[in-house]
Amino acid sequence: MASGEGFLTDGQREMLKIASQNAENLSSSPKSPSSLLSEHHIKAPAGGKAHTAGIAVRHVRRSHSGKFVRVKKDGAGGKGTWGKLLDTDVESHIDRNDPNYDSGEEPYQLVGSTVTDPLDEFKKAVVSIIEEYFSNGDVELAASDLRELGSSEYYPYFIKRLVSMAMDRHDKEKEMASVLLSALYADVISPSQIRDGFFMLLESADDLAVDILDAVDILALFLARAVVDDILPPAFLARARKALPESSNGVQVIQTAEKSYLSAPHHAELVERRWGGSTHITVEEVKKKIADLLREYVDSGDAFEACRCIRELGVSFFHHEVVKRALVLAMEIRSAEPLMLKLLKEAAEEGLISSSQMVKGFSRLAEGLDDLALDIPSAKALFESFVPKAIAEGWLDASSLTKPAGEDGEIQVEDERVKKYKKEAVTIIHEYFLSDDIPELIRSLEDLGAPEYNSIFLKKLITLAMDRKNREKEMASVLLSALHIEIFSTEDIVNGFVMLLESAEDTALDILDASNELALFLARAVIDDVLVPLNLEEIGSRLTPNCSGSETVRMARSLIAARHAGERLLRCWGGGTGWAVEDAKDKIMKLLEEYESGGVVSEACQCIRDLDLPFFNHEVVKKALVMAMEKKNDRMLDLLQECFSEGLITINQMTKGFTRVKDGLDDLALDIPNAKEKFGFYVEHAQKKGWLLPSFDSSASDV
Repeated sequence: MASGEGFLTDGQREMLKIASQNAENLSSSPKSPSSLLSEHHIKAPAGGKAHTAGIAVRHVRRSHSGKFVRVKKDGAGGKGTWGKLLDTDVESHIDRNDPNYDSGEEPYQLVGSTVTDPLDEFKKAVVSIIEEYFSNGDVELAASDLRELGSSEYYPYFIKRLVSMAMDRHDKEKEMASVLLSALYADVISPSQIRDGFFMLLESADDLAVDILDAVDILALFLARAVVDDILPPAFLARARKALPESSNGVQVIQTAEKSYLSAPHHAELVERRWGGSTHITVEEVKKKIADLLREYVDSGDAFEACRCIRELGVSFFHHEVVKRALVLAMEIRSAEPLMLKLLKEAAEEGLISSSQMVKGFSRLAEGLDDLALDIPSAKALFESFVPKAIAEGWLDASSLTKPAGEDGEIQVEDERVKKYKKEAVTIIHEYFLSDDIPELIRSLEDLGAPEYNSIFLKKLITLAMDRKNREKEMASVLLSALHIEIFSTEDIVNGFVMLLESAEDTALDILDASNELALFLARAVIDDVLVPLNLEEIGSRLTPNCSGSETVRMARSLIAARHAGERLLRCWGGGTGWAVEDAKDKIMKLLEEYESGGVVSEACQCIRDLDLPFFNHEVVKKALVMAMEKKNDRMLDLLQECFSEGLITINQMTKGFTRVKDGLDDLALDIPNAKEKFGFYVEHAQKKGWLLPSFDSSASDV
């Protein structure tokens, strides 16, 4: 049956109808309408024609309106059709006014952003922390800011940045950087991170040297300071050297730190003060501030302000000094006693001064009562009245207050003879520090007639010198050499050092660097031939193992074993007066040679005066006499006469010089055969001029 429109079988028409009705479900159907039609082979009969003017039936699809439309060859359909399944070419539009609108269907918009490195952010943040710290000096604030910043894995970079920024600034900032590192150590920054940070600095030493001309020396000092402050172990230097290229500046930094700073005698103090201690407060400064604030408190009576000042000192470990000085001031100014006891009570109740510091302060004062009684006769009675008051008011722990007690529980009375000797010894030492007169001191000791207490005198001498300047320390070492020659036995000196080392921990309460000071005195005694190295072993064997004194002995051995130990130790106290044995001898020899070759007496006297070594003028006398014997020129006697007339060389120093020449006459006679004859003439001349003490007569008669 023919038709102008062609024909479809009933089955085919039914399938087409079903396909049209289910068009809404096509999105979930695995097949498109075109595939359905192609499966059933929808074809036009061979002889039939359609209105499409020769277009094959497979290119025709009915629209919802029943019209035939031309479809795309890929089966996506044309206008008014559903389009191809999963077709993404067709732009979809979402109507936000549609009740079924879902914002989740909105297309994603990619927003461009810069990817940041956490390390870069950390580096930027720490710069502001460091800058702020350099401005306000607040260690606690810097530590808090660093904690809040987090990123603890980057702390080595903080160390590198802190030190590198400080290197290019003044000494104040360098000192502040070292103080901050010590404060952060272990509490905020771990020891391993400290090591990593310093290794990074050593690795970048070449780059730092480009911007900072003396970078090697500055970084070496930072490294040495870290070792001195115990935030870097000494072994770090050896390990770091192995890990760095031999030709790098980092290796040079390590070598400079070892040779120039860590090997020097008394290096800890030198390194700590190298940058002027702009934030490092010394013991003397603390003591002065404590004395000043207590004096102000006596005038104002404001305990609250006094407590605030004590708190601002920031030396809680040294509050025992506040206690001691407050009690002494209460003894000196009787009207101030109620004020001082009130201050100590309030400081204890507030927790400002701990119980242990309070006890230490009372104990220290108890130990020094004998010396204090020289200035304040009633010191002992006053102290004994302070103790029960403090215990009764609850701010002194009686159980912790140690005091020697007898069988009756009373304070044990020291042997009166020993007490008297100590008082007189202190007076003699003070006079020596003022006069520099060794022979006079020796005569005073002989007048005491108590050689069994020589070790006590040595302990007093060094203890008093340790709390003074380098000049007095040098004088104490020189005196020790003279005493060993004149009246002290080696056993006396060994016993004296044992007593010093046994009380080292107590001494450290007054003198924070007592251990290093004692080590230098010990090492210097060996260099001056007062002791032999074997004596150090004997001293160490008499001390409790692992005590502070034993550590001091080990330190002394290390100082002696160092390269050029002799020269270094002879100059160890040179910072105070510029006095060193070898330098002094060289200068004396040069001025005498110049005078002997035709110099003027007045110029020679001025040179001796410029040396400023009155306690060593006996060396001038000795060398002048020896030179007069060698040159057979008595001009030296004219020089000695002028020095004696002007008071430049005292009778004691003159006698000492003659005595030293007499003691060495046997050796001198090997080079100068008539030395004894010439010396006899010089003694006779000196006695006529009144240069020598009468006590020299007996010794001179043997010549």
